[in-house]
Amino acid sequence: MATPGKDAADSTGSATRELSQTGSFLTTAQGLRLPDTDHSLKAGERGPSLLEDFHLREKITHFDHERIPERVVHARGAAAHGVFEAYGTAESVTRAAFLRAGERTDVFVRFSTVLGSRGSADTVRDTRGFAVKFYTGEGTFDLVGNNIPVFFIQDGIKFPDIIHAGKPHPDVEIPQAQSAHDTFWDFVSLHTEATHHVMWNMSDRGIPRSYRTMEGFGVHTFRLVNADGETNLVKFHWKPVAGVHSLVWEEAQIAAGVDPDFHRRDLADGITAGVPLEFELGIQVMPDDGTETFEDIDLLDPTKLVPEELAPVQLIGKLTLDRNPVNYFAETEQVAFHTGHLVPGIEVTNDPLMQARLFSYLDTQLTRLGGPNFAQLPINAPHCPVNDMLRDGMHQQAVPTGIAPYRPNSLDDGLPEVAGAGDGGYVQTARPVSGFTVRENPVSFGDHFTQPAMFYRSLSAVEQAHIVEAFTFELGKVFEQKIKERQLTVLANVDADLCAQVAAGLGLPAPSGTPVEDVPVSAALSQVVVEPGPIAGRKIGVIADDGSDLAGIRKLRTAAEKLGAQVLVIAPHGGTLGKGRSVLPIDRSILTARSIEFDAVLVAAGTAPDTDIKTVLLLQEAYRHLKALGAWGDGGRLLQAVGVDLDGPGVLAGDVVAKAFIDDLVTALGLHRVWDRADAVMASAVPPAD
Repeated sequence: MATPGKDAADSTGSATRELSQTGSFLTTAQGLRLPDTDHSLKAGERGPSLLEDFHLREKITHFDHERIPERVVHARGAAAHGVFEAYGTAESVTRAAFLRAGERTDVFVRFSTVLGSRGSADTVRDTRGFAVKFYTGEGTFDLVGNNIPVFFIQDGIKFPDIIHAGKPHPDVEIPQAQSAHDTFWDFVSLHTEATHHVMWNMSDRGIPRSYRTMEGFGVHTFRLVNADGETNLVKFHWKPVAGVHSLVWEEAQIAAGVDPDFHRRDLADGITAGVPLEFELGIQVMPDDGTETFEDIDLLDPTKLVPEELAPVQLIGKLTLDRNPVNYFAETEQVAFHTGHLVPGIEVTNDPLMQARLFSYLDTQLTRLGGPNFAQLPINAPHCPVNDMLRDGMHQQAVPTGIAPYRPNSLDDGLPEVAGAGDGGYVQTARPVSGFTVRENPVSFGDHFTQPAMFYRSLSAVEQAHIVEAFTFELGKVFEQKIKERQLTVLANVDADLCAQVAAGLGLPAPSGTPVEDVPVSAALSQVVVEPGPIAGRKIGVIADDGSDLAGIRKLRTAAEKLGAQVLVIAPHGGTLGKGRSVLPIDRSILTARSIEFDAVLVAAGTAPDTDIKTVLLLQEAYRHLKALGAWGDGGRLLQAVGVDLDGPGVLAGDVVAKAFIDDLVTALGLHRVWDRADAVMASAVPPAD
């Protein structure tokens, strides 16, 4: 007998999706209760297993097929559920209902790396995917973007080539999840349209601090249509409320070994701790005047961006990610994005990279998810009525009714009807299309160096130094000399000083080029900030021992938690500090703590100045990584013991945990890094030890 609300079936006899894994007894996939799942059915206790053991065969067969083909790109991913709330500021440019003032839309967001396999590390230097699925009342809208606003190629027909070049070498299957090898640099040095994206990848943008502090972009130019049929061209931006913040290269390398799950752990732990990830969606709006250009920038070229100084980003809504997936495979792995999932009021353009994506994404799901019915999986299912007249196919989970899956018909009362624009139908804007059939790019696609030069010259000195180091490292891993020399020629056409520094690092002569001299800069491209931002989601490590000021640590923790930050106690041993009612749990032992996890490291008053090598390593890493350091009371003795100047930049000191001390710490965290320390760090790898 069916249990009401538990085992009930709908009118078709099919159990509803929500009933998966809810019974109290172990069963087969067909619901048959099982008395044993530890022993196969055999002919005698020492005899052969029997073919009639249907449970053995079902259990092993399902296990053999647990893995679906991983994504060719973006295989390494993490995700979260959330909600998007529209401000209403986009209503003048689009009739998309989910962008009306106050509209709240469920979302699922997947962050990912591009090149690596599912088992690779989070912090490799790579482009990150930023894909958002909006479950709107008008159908699903997927905004499938990256953390970089431009792409390697101008035409989607080259996508297999750039990915084949970036993937491990086919003979030895190495290196994993890296671009520091011959085939990648061979390709991008021969396809100079990749130069702009390469500059972003070699910058700090290629190693984000966390998903919380990662900017997102729609990459392409879209066409928005308002209620009056008026059109505009736009680019989408995701602005992290926590600010844009990246790792330094040494942190990225350490994390890849110490904690390959660094980004996904931060995402999941932050949500669990009640600190959601927040992003504001913005658009750059440009006239749709038929030229598909703006300020001499070709808007159909995906290797070009529009500087925010020319077209300011207008904020149109807020995304809040506050719920972790229940099951990685069912949600994060099976979610299927597609650039062709659009809603009324949002249209594509003739960008040749986007045009190819419109085919590729759908085609991919057919292989990965076993057929055309992937939209019926719960994570992909629309949150609105569906009547698609699509029939059959592998993994058909719905039970279609009616006998006339065609239109027009009279047997099913003429249903389903088609909807015009007035009924919410998706009717593309009429636009002229003409020309000869050719395999060519427009002349405007030919400038491959002006925007890379703009990007490089818009960065601060320390950010430029990081790009030099990245190029030097990556090209230093290249075996073929001719590839290094060819890439230096490319850099010579971007910036002579950049080329000279990289060439010196490689021990090669710097070629001459013809870089554009008069390039406007864009302050919006630099990550260095002068005004502190919020610190929600940040982690503060406090080194302490059994003699430390535990009351001060509690006061600091209370103040930090009010701002959404976390204080983690680091001690020489595990367990607790203190006794009785004053006991304080230890979050990390000095054996398991590394600087990469923390945004600031403090030493509590009363802590012995023990220069255990692991403590020295932790503090010197934090110093080199330009993080705030500090101590109160006599805790400064430990900082001095490892060579940290208490009067140095970004070093906080106080007698007690008072408001002034906390305020200084919050300001330092809000600035992301102690950039004033960068010159000293570059001059000396570690602070001098006494």
